Amino acid sequence: MSFSPRRRRLVRDAGIALAAACAMPQLLRAAPSPSPSTQWPNRPIRLIVVYPPGGVSDGMARVLAEPLAQSLGVPVLVENRAGAGGSIGMDALARATPDGCTLAFSAISPITLHPLVARVPYDPLRAFAPVASVMRTPVLVVGTPAFAGRGFQELIALARSQPGAVRWATSGVATIGHMVLAQVRMQSRTAITHIPYAGGGPQLNHALGGQFEVLSTNVAAQQLQYIGEGRLQALAVGAPARIEALPAVPTLAELGYERANRDSLFGIFAPARTPPAVLQRLNAQINRVLRSDTVRARLRGAYNLPVGGAIEDLAQEIAVDRRRNRELVSGDRSQFD
Repeated sequence: MSFSPRRRRLVRDAGIALAAACAMPQLLRAAPSPSPSTQWPNRPIRLIVVYPPGGVSDGMARVLAEPLAQSLGVPVLVENRAGAGGSIGMDALARATPDGCTLAFSAISPITLHPLVARVPYDPLRAFAPVASVMRTPVLVVGTPAFAGRGFQELIALARSQPGAVRWATSGVATIGHMVLAQVRMQSRTAITHIPYAGGGPQLNHALGGQFEVLSTNVAAQQLQYIGEGRLQALAVGAPARIEALPAVPTLAELGYERANRDSLFGIFAPARTPPAVLQRLNAQINRVLRSDTVRARLRGAYNLPVGGAIEDLAQEIAVDRRRNRELVSGDRSQFD
């Protein structure tokens, strides 16, 4: 039986349609699912601050959170997980799902210093992915009402004449303030009693009450206010140069304590195995926020130096700081107890 040209065309088109319909489920099964990095962020981001509320790091994390949320299009929720020099918060980050929706704001010391002097529940070399450097914060050494002397050299003289009588508070074991203290003790050969706190906020009230003689802490507006009022005495700063707010106060390097002359580098971190594309997008957005005139003014107004830069820049800073700290700790391990 023969078909007209029109009938043959209809049969051919029907066969093509049937073949396509049969092949469609196979094509759907073979189609790749969207990558997590292409969907990110699809829910609020949790930003763990590894220090207590009220400190300089907590305040700066909240300064970053709002513009970062606007830039990413999802809420950025700040959560304080303080304790053990930042290692409790960093452990929470290490255990989080590596999807870019849990980050941490921390100094680099829980990665580069704390594991050298104390047991931590995470692997500092493998648990984290650096995202971006945020800021450098000078360290301020202040005398409290319990210290009757004037100046840093009188503090050292008191420590030499009365071993153990000088109590020096820090934000916790293996923090940058503890490193400053340890270096001062080693170089001055003095017995100074370490008073570790769980973070930078609570210790300030105790400093004002004279519950110890000296405190090393990150520079912040509140401490500077108390110095201006005469309630605290600025003894030294850890910074590359004297800070504008305290031009008469020498750096620890000027006082002869070069190795104690440290500042704090803070950054954003993600869990290891976070997709590289997500890390790159996060880095780009954080750098964009840090270039904002408003954010830079807020950071500088709190005496912090905005940093920024590539992921590799933060990774390099971590490697250098870890190597330097390992050399210092191996010199006299007892100074870090």
